[in-house]
Amino acid sequence: MKIDRLAEIERYVTANKTVTLDKLCEVFNISKNTVRRDINDLVKNGSVKMVYGGVTAVKKTLIPYEERDIKNKTEKLAIAQAAAGLVQDGDVIYIDSGTTAPNMVKYLKCKNVTILTESLNTVLNALPFNELKVILLGGNLIRETNSFRTMNTDTIKTFNISKAFMATTGFSVSNGITNSSPLEYEIKSEIVRKSDKIYLLADHTKFGVSSLMTYCQLSDIDCLVTDRTPSSELLGFFHTNRIECITAGETQ
Repeated sequence: MKIDRLAEIERYVTANKTVTLDKLCEVFNISKNTVRRDINDLVKNGSVKMVYGGVTAVKKTLIPYEERDIKNKTEKLAIAQAAAGLVQDGDVIYIDSGTTAPNMVKYLKCKNVTILTESLNTVLNALPFNELKVILLGGNLIRETNSFRTMNTDTIKTFNISKAFMATTGFSVSNGITNSSPLEYEIKSEIVRKSDKIYLLADHTKFGVSSLMTYCQLSDIDCLVTDRTPSSELLGFFHTNRIECITAGETQ
């Protein structure tokens, strides 16, 4: 699959620093046109850049998780509390990684639910609450996101998920729900396919923003939980597609 190949190319270039296009064609057994299209996608993501005769890895300056967690903290807590109010006893829910969804746990402490997650913060938040059942979908620890990531989605396919509370780096009518990491694409897509209800948790800074990969269409979600009233374009789309919009802790 292209998504798998993009992730492999990104890892290969990162490991080798600078690679020629011919070498990528040889290693991945793809044509020059295909490798150029793949590289263009990775350039847009900011993980590599074009140099004479090939590509080189970009050393990313990542904002630490703790710093991202503080940003818009009040809004994120309001969104998490509103999302937790949608959970009922007996639900099997998926809580995505990121800096919003894991905050749901503190508002679920009195409920009898099973939580599936790859978020380290979700697991740590749940430790004091014995009533909460937590299943960690394991994999390699990604320290930049405080989450575990694996390309193997077979385990996810075995679960019947009542409600999924999803994160995003940005969403729009045209490009759907997007994410910047090829490593997260397959997992998020499979979670969406396996869940009865899809809830998107996103503050106003994500409106109209698109990143590298679309893991589902905007019409696939059942509800947006956010902190500000969306634009008339988004509200019109939600009305047409029968998508609920919950605005929590709206600010001016």
